[in-house]
Parts: sequence; structure tokens; C-alpha cells
Amino acid sequence: MMNNEENKVKKIIPSKLETGFQKLLYATLGKMIPKWMTPNQITLIGALGGLCGIVCAFLSRISPLFLIGTICGLCCHLICDDLDGFVARSRNMTSKAGGYFDLLTDILHITYLIIALAFAGFVSFELAIFLVPVYALIIFTAMNYILYLKEFLFPRLGPIETHLFFIAICVGSMILGPEPLFTIKGFGVKFADIVLVVGGIPMYFEMIRLQIQLYRRLHKLDQEEKK
Repeated sequence: MMNNEENKVKKIIPSKLETGFQKLLYATLGKMIPKWMTPNQITLIGALGGLCGIVCAFLSRISPLFLIGTICGLCCHLICDDLDGFVARSRNMTSKAGGYFDLLTDILHITYLIIALAFAGFVSFELAIFLVPVYALIIFTAMNYILYLKEFLFPRLGPIETHLFFIAICVGSMILGPEPLFTIKGFGVKFADIVLVVGGIPMYFEMIRLQIQLYRRLHKLDQEEKK
């Protein structure tokens, strides 16, 4: 994120749910943030909330009720993930380091949350291995959009959809537990597996679509520069 108007990053949010959530958040909690608080401090609060949620996900192996802490961590991370950018833009405090810090915490939060749920037994390891790279690749692609095209392009299934999927996993897992609901050719399918497949397939599609789109646009820019 640049400080001067010439290099300002354009924010593109195709998800109407994400757009509506951000408007509500900015109009309520956004006005209550103290003047002394910086965007990086808000990002750090979200990261710590997410970390607590990850720890609770690991501990849910002892009792599924620990997933209540994971839900709280997801909510904290989601809210702070939107408010840090709002504060940065509204108070003219945007920075490259802040943008990097924000995206890095997003990658770490979702990646380790999937791993924690797999260790706790609510997600099958086979599925976790398949899904762990997808969010990191989406963020990597987003970083390259910012770097080369000056666009902060959200996928059509953005952060709020991702967090809602994980909240659904936590709620369903507390009710149904880690036991498989049914078996397909010897593979036990758990509730969380179903939710991750439902959310993971379109996320993979979005990741591939954004990467292909980015490559084509960069290739076009290369051709224009050669003329």
C-alpha cells in the first residue's frame, strides 16, 4: 500500500456479502477505534485472536467445547482484518509493511487452523493436506496483483465466506463430534470434511481463475512494453 495518490492501490471486492459486512463494520465499530491506535496494532490484535482460536482448535481434541474459543478467534480475526484497512485508509496511514503484515497473518491463521482441526480429529488429514495450500496461493496471487497491477483483488468467495465456513465447521463439530457420518470405499467422511469440500472446491476454482487472469494481464503488459 502506497502513501502517494499516484501509486494508490485500487480495492476490488466482488462479494456483496463482504461489501455489506464492511460497510456495517465501518459505520459502527470503525467510529469507536481510538485515535492513538494504528492499523498494525489492530492487525496484531486480530492475529492474537486468531492464534487463540488455533490453540483452542488443538485443545478441542480434549473437549469439543474448546471450539467456542475457536469461533471467538475467527470473529476477532475477521473484524480486525477489515478494520485495520479502514483505519489505514481513513487516517492516511497506509504502508507497504502494513499490507504485507495483514496478508501474512491471513495466510498463517487459515493454514494453521486447518492443521489444528485435523490434529483434533474433526478434519481428515487427507483433506487437510489437499486444502492447506489453497488459501496461501490465493493470498500469494493477491500480493502479485498489488505489486504488478496496483489492485487489491478479493476472490468472489472472500474472507467473510471463509470465516463463516470455519464457524459452521466448529458449530457442527461440537454437535456431531469427530466421528464419520458415513463411509465411502473405506474413507470415513466427517461433518467438517463435507463443509470443507463444499467451500474448498469453489476456492480452488477462484485461485486458479485469478492466477490465469493475472498471467494474461501481465503477458499483455509485457507485449505493450515491447512495442
